[in-house]
Amino acid sequence: MTVTVRFAPSPTGFLHIGGARTALFNWLFARHHVGQFRLRIEDTDRERSTSEATEAILDGLKWLGIEWDGEVVHQFSRASHHAEIARQLLAAGNAYYCYSTPEELEAMRERARAEGRSIGYDGTWRDRDPADAPPGVAPVIRLKAPREGATMIQDHVLGEVTVENRELDDLIILRSDGTPTYNFSVVVDDHDMGITHVIRGNEHFRNAFRQVQIYRALDWPIPEFAHIPLIHGSDGAKMSKRHGALGVGAYRDMGYLPEALRNYLLRLGWSHGDDEIISTEQAIEWFDLSGIGRAPAQFDFAKLDSINAHYIREADDARLLGLVAERLETEFGRPLSQTERERLLKAMPGLKPRAKTIVELAEKARFYVAPRPIHPAPDAAKLLSGEARQLLTALEDALADAEWEAAPLEQKLRDFATAKGVKLGTVAQPLRAALTGTTASPGIFEVMEVLGREEALGRIADAALEPA
Repeated sequence: MTVTVRFAPSPTGFLHIGGARTALFNWLFARHHVGQFRLRIEDTDRERSTSEATEAILDGLKWLGIEWDGEVVHQFSRASHHAEIARQLLAAGNAYYCYSTPEELEAMRERARAEGRSIGYDGTWRDRDPADAPPGVAPVIRLKAPREGATMIQDHVLGEVTVENRELDDLIILRSDGTPTYNFSVVVDDHDMGITHVIRGNEHFRNAFRQVQIYRALDWPIPEFAHIPLIHGSDGAKMSKRHGALGVGAYRDMGYLPEALRNYLLRLGWSHGDDEIISTEQAIEWFDLSGIGRAPAQFDFAKLDSINAHYIREADDARLLGLVAERLETEFGRPLSQTERERLLKAMPGLKPRAKTIVELAEKARFYVAPRPIHPAPDAAKLLSGEARQLLTALEDALADAEWEAAPLEQKLRDFATAKGVKLGTVAQPLRAALTGTTASPGIFEVMEVLGREEALGRIADAALEPA
């Protein structure tokens, strides 16, 4: 058997974080078993489905590095095939026409409520002759579900779960307008796509019992199931936007790397001992359904930040340059020059250990390419007193013939401070404010080397001037 799984989102909105985790688990399971990972867009809700949402889902998966096998299946395009299978069930006596009107169905529900019974269809038309049908009523087709016994599912996460068949009524599989219902379409599509394992969110667990009954009515092989617990916020409450219930694109905009988000989502409900940092290659080697926990996972931004910081430290400097430059160019409204890009690339080893996100990395890198004159932040501006500006003027002259590398620059500055009879910090603090506009940055001698002689001396000269 070739393992074949699928991710089947509805294109009515963005690819949210829970859907991304479901896609990741399916993809890893397929790759672990050298199988197939298929993508199906369940776009039968024509009023809410949009092409923009579909593109957002595809873009989100691509950004995460989750590539699917084969062509994307669009469920709506298969509606006529679904209807044909429903009519085959009808012909085989495993389904029937139901002519109950909406008013009759509501009355049926009221009686069930009054008698304390479950609210479901009572099978009025299950064994009646369609010849008795009232005029002008377009029928639905209902599955003739078993009434005795129970339906059991052996779930890879939840274990063995059984539901008494009397609790499951005769499901509508084809509406009166000829369109198939969700549960029926899912079964037909999963069968036709050769799906061997259905790995999805726990919110679909109740559907599984109805779907198993459809499989049995069609005498089709039943896939194995694994229903993943939901994701909760860090406070244990249902996920909301403040907890992180956002689209994958929002995480990209917030400066998270795709490999970091993959790693975080992997550990959100799945574990391999105490391992926290897990490469994609290791994840593929280790992933199996037995590692999925039963309890809801809790989303924690602090943990995600920590993992993202790790991957930023490990990332290629040229790649980080591209991500940072893109953000700074948007901010500046102009492309960075080749000199500015080279400066950022040289600065990257000193910047990336100081950032948890690409947004933060871009903020910390900004001073390297900010236009002159540098406008210091208020706390940095306080360091540029009259006495400090006099020191900077003298320092500019002292540095004119310096060897422009970090070590000799440090020695030059120490010698300058000694000659002036002041502590190194008395010079270094206003120098940092002059060069970076901040009170915190990578080592000031590293900053000077990265900026280069001309730019650094120009910034010192700017800061030494009396403020206007």
